[in-house]
Amino acid sequence: MSIKSKLVLVFLVLTLTACVKNPVTGKKQFAVMSEAREIGLGASYDPQIVAEFGLYQDSILQNYINVKGKEMAKISHRPELDYKFRVVDSPVVNAFAVPGGYIYFTRGIMAHFNNEAEFTGVLGHEIGHVTARHTAVAQRNSTFAQLGLIAGMVASPQIAQFAEPLSSGMGLLLLKFGRDAESQSDELGVEYSSKIGYDAREMSYFFGTLNRLSGGPEGRVPEFYSTHPDPLNRKEEVSHLASEWQEKLHMTSPKVNRNSYLQMLDGLVYGEDPRQGFIENFTFYHPVLKFQFPVPNDWAYQNSPQQFQMAPKDGKAMMLFTLAQGESLEAAALAFAQQYKIIATSSKNVTLHGNPAYELVGHQTTEAAQGDIPAGTPAVGVKIILISYDRLIYMILGAAEFADMGTYIPQFDGTMKNFKKLTDPDKLGRLPERLGLYTVSHAGTLESILSQKGIPVARHSEWAIVNGMELSETVPTGTIIKVIK
Repeated sequence: MSIKSKLVLVFLVLTLTACVKNPVTGKKQFAVMSEAREIGLGASYDPQIVAEFGLYQDSILQNYINVKGKEMAKISHRPELDYKFRVVDSPVVNAFAVPGGYIYFTRGIMAHFNNEAEFTGVLGHEIGHVTARHTAVAQRNSTFAQLGLIAGMVASPQIAQFAEPLSSGMGLLLLKFGRDAESQSDELGVEYSSKIGYDAREMSYFFGTLNRLSGGPEGRVPEFYSTHPDPLNRKEEVSHLASEWQEKLHMTSPKVNRNSYLQMLDGLVYGEDPRQGFIENFTFYHPVLKFQFPVPNDWAYQNSPQQFQMAPKDGKAMMLFTLAQGESLEAAALAFAQQYKIIATSSKNVTLHGNPAYELVGHQTTEAAQGDIPAGTPAVGVKIILISYDRLIYMILGAAEFADMGTYIPQFDGTMKNFKKLTDPDKLGRLPERLGLYTVSHAGTLESILSQKGIPVARHSEWAIVNGMELSETVPTGTIIKVIK
């Protein structure tokens, strides 16, 4: 055999062994990862996501999504996977999947569905990302840049490093799917929801809700520039696909189940939950943990159960508030400095509003020469305060380019040195809004009914979207709508 023939044979062998059959299309594709690897990744990501967002504490809703998810998974193209379904405690309207069959819906998106058929259509869409192996492909192509504040706002990766390890779960939401993958998952969502008996046309109506949430055509980038199909185009295509599947399956009365779905939402936390911390008048309050600290004016912020991030809009600095681990304040500070190779220039014990604290100031240096900058040059300035409060150790970290530290130290100190106990009864007693249900007793426009139920006029459009209706729409007697409880 010639060398050329051997090379051709080797190429064919490598090609064949590197290809697998796509479960949905049946076509060969390059193996992006083994199924075992895919499952392993999902299993490792799941606790990170749960820790980052928290599971929504509602056993009925959690059981519901699991039962419906398992039912749909059985008729999918990959029924052998051990799928996991979660409702996470986030107000953002979103649903996402990660490799291995782990699928998450936020309480925010659950609040915006208006019947079971809308929900199952989106559920099928997310299962479709798994069955078509979009999650595996996206994992291969993604660097898992953070979804959180720091990725979008801190220009310096040297500064962003301090937040990244503490919020890795957030980045898993950035599994980007192209327009073709999204369209294919829409098709699968229609197929799967139709096969378990639901009216997939309702899924198309939810795309109308997404269109309104995104500001309509004038408030959204054109489809040509987006990695996701336009919601209105998806609405039309999904409606067409749903009709085809109903004809194919001879469906005469597909399920919608509006009222039974809405009944499950009664009491659902709506919007931001102040019990997890909230901002008011440039101050962050945490009524459960009973502390407060100021946030610099005009800084953007992001709150999660794991941490609170802040950054100026020019992205030249950041602050981060989180729990710290250590047997003492000094030990926790030194362990953090060692982990991030921070050279301490000063450290001392201090007292902040009656709370024992430990302050450390230092910097990181360049490990290798960069152009005219020799190795060992201070690059990033860091200041941390460790505070002992209510039997826990909290850390507030400030980081900026070394040359800019003098500019940002006053802002760091303004936050760090004003951490204190929260005593204001109004803030301590702040509770979240919750969805309530109202059965319309007399037909009228949605706008008139919202007014009767005390929804502020400024929020009428918001609640029209939540209900999937127009304000001018006549709501018949006996219709259940969502209101603020």
